[in-house]
Amino acid sequence: MNRRELLTVTGAALAGSALAGCDITPAPAASSKYPPPRGKPVKPPANGPVQIAFLVGPDTTLIDVAGPWEAFNDAMVAIKTYLVAPSMDDIDLGGMRVRPDYTIANAPQPHVLVVPATKHLPESIAWVKATSAGTDITMSVCAGAFIVAKAGLFDGELVTTHHGMYARFEKEFPNAKLVRGPRFVENATVSSSGGETSGIDLALRVVERYFGKDAAASSADTMEFVPTPRPS
Repeated sequence: MNRRELLTVTGAALAGSALAGCDITPAPAASSKYPPPRGKPVKPPANGPVQIAFLVGPDTTLIDVAGPWEAFNDAMVAIKTYLVAPSMDDIDLGGMRVRPDYTIANAPQPHVLVVPATKHLPESIAWVKATSAGTDITMSVCAGAFIVAKAGLFDGELVTTHHGMYARFEKEFPNAKLVRGPRFVENATVSSSGGETSGIDLALRVVERYFGKDAAASSADTMEFVPTPRPS
């Protein structure tokens, strides 16, 4: 069952949830309910941009890619984003067809790896595990947390995912420390965001870690992005 099929099953129970607006911030507000961000500032490379790879493939969710992609590029700093897939075949992102920049066999080593909701292919999971050994930050968006968890990167670490998948995630990955509620949670080198637009929040936080709060706030302002509380 892919992410959209799962959410169809759980969506009826969530349809009545109301979301109230809140002030824009690249990082989650301090709260005794949630752990504070654990990510430290990261030094950009001395030469060239921060390389940010997005894993894509069958059943990839468009907003999980497009949201963080725009947040990174709207920061107007030294960042290069690119798509990596199991093959060079066109990828269907919710009806939008795109061509990957690289395959998992020839992709350059990124500084940041973004893992959205996408099909759990063994070769993709193996690539995430191997590539993350050389990243500054690996981040999941929504159900992408399942792929990162299958690669073993959330064992003993904090993690969140789409609110409709909390119970399933806890059952499948008892060694991970699931956190319900915040739009994202951080560890030193691996982080995760909740459903869909929560990936924008985490991308802004990654911008902040490399380039400071002003760069992250500028990107959020350009996007006219204001986070909202997540459904319980």
